[in-house]
Amino acid sequence: MVLGRDEVRRILTHLKGLHRFAGCLLYGSGLRLMECLRLRIKDVDLERGEICVREGKGDKDRVTMLPASLVPHVKRAIERAQRYHQLDLAEGLGVTRLPYALARKYPNAGKEFAWQFLIPSYQRSLDPDGGIERRHHLSPDCIQRAIKQASREAGITKLVSCHTFRHSFATHLLEDGYDIRTVQELLGHKDVTTTMIYTHVLNKGGRGVRSPLD
Repeated sequence: MVLGRDEVRRILTHLKGLHRFAGCLLYGSGLRLMECLRLRIKDVDLERGEICVREGKGDKDRVTMLPASLVPHVKRAIERAQRYHQLDLAEGLGVTRLPYALARKYPNAGKEFAWQFLIPSYQRSLDPDGGIERRHHLSPDCIQRAIKQASREAGITKLVSCHTFRHSFATHLLEDGYDIRTVQELLGHKDVTTTMIYTHVLNKGGRGVRSPLD
C-alpha cells in the first residue's frame, strides 16, 4: 500500500504533537516504527542532516536523511527530552534502559542525556526486567492508533498503517528519479530486489538526496 503525496499531507495535518512528529519521521526518513521510537538523542546529527538507525532489521546500523523541514521540530523534541531527563534526575531516577552489552560495559551511561530517547513517554513505568522505574520511549500502540484515526479524519479509504509511510517514502523517492541503490541503503534493505517492489524508474545515478517531506 502506497499513499499519494497529497494523502500523506492530509494525514499529517490531522496528527498533532508527538504523533505528528513521529509520522513525519516515518515518512520523511523512511523509518520503521520501532526504529523511530528507539532513536536516542545521540543518533540525530542536526548539522549533517542525518539520522543513524541503530540495530535496524538484521541488527545492522544505517544512516538515513533528516528532513530539513523537521530540524526545528527535532530541536524542540530534544529540549522536551532534556526537561524530562532533568526532572527524572532531580527525583533520583533518569537511568534509561541500554542494550544489554552496553549496560554491562558502561554501567553509568544510562544517566547521560545522549542516551535518552528522542521521543520519551509522558509517564515513567517499571521496567519488567529488573523492576527499575524508568522513562521509556512512547508506546508504538499510541502512534499506530493516532495514524489510523488521522487517516479516517482525512477521508483516506486505504488501509493505512505506520509502515505505509515507509512504503510511500521509497516510492516517492524513486518517482523523483533517485538511484534505486541509494534508496536501498536509506531503507536498509539487504537485497535490492526488495527495494524494486515499489516501482521501476530510470537509473539516474547517485546524487544528494532530498527527503520527500521537503
